[in-house]
Amino acid sequence: MQLLPEATLAEQQEKGMAACREAAANGADIALFPEMWSDGYRIPQEEAELSRLAIARDDAFVTAFGELAAELGLAIGITFLEKHEPKPLNSVVLFDKYGRECLHYAKVHTCAFDAEKMLDSGEGFFVTDLAAGDEIIKTGSMICFDREFPESARILMLKGVELILAPNACPMEINRLSTLRARAYENMVAIATCNYPAGMPDCNGHSTLFDGVAWLRDEPGVRDMCVLEAPGAEGIYYAELDLAQLREYRADEVMGDRYRHPEKYGALV
Repeated sequence: MQLLPEATLAEQQEKGMAACREAAANGADIALFPEMWSDGYRIPQEEAELSRLAIARDDAFVTAFGELAAELGLAIGITFLEKHEPKPLNSVVLFDKYGRECLHYAKVHTCAFDAEKMLDSGEGFFVTDLAAGDEIIKTGSMICFDREFPESARILMLKGVELILAPNACPMEINRLSTLRARAYENMVAIATCNYPAGMPDCNGHSTLFDGVAWLRDEPGVRDMCVLEAPGAEGIYYAELDLAQLREYRADEVMGDRYRHPEKYGALV
């Protein structure tokens, strides 16, 4: 859902729900929003204004997307500025195709060097069984700056993740795109990122899906794991993940957890 934000929470809900209906009509199984869709990634530096924009996890804005997920049979990852003490959180709630909340994740690696110093950090990384389409997919989330820390995707990989959903709000240039490619490659996981389009300050679109499959045994050479790189313009962009291919690849290949030596990584902790 590479969409430009509107001015109010009600307008964000209306535009987001219309986009979900369009995506479902076009055969989508999962809809993902850019980072903090509830307020268009606005992070006021005044506590009172920040508190006014923050909403609870069970706010009508969030639950409406759960109801819509059940209506459409569409898994939805909806993002929002979450009311929390002592500071708000940068969060995503994932509803499965039955409208059940199956994942709540708050951004761990907040951009505390910038506007996100006003936010709290989430508690950790989690994996859920997501019912989407005809599949049950081991799914987790990273949000924007989380991508720059190999530990984020590594922990999700160790917990069995197959698909990482990554809401985003920053310029997706060659270096950031390369980190996504690296996280997908080294962990043999698919990573879907949704960014705000050009026209949103400090954003440029280029939402992506890296499918995590670097080569196939019956094909020479390597393959491009980038299934989708959207242009900069606003729009709903679609990418297909070959889950059977990913699972077959993960069963035979050498990345991920297969040849790690965690007993020698003490310096990391």
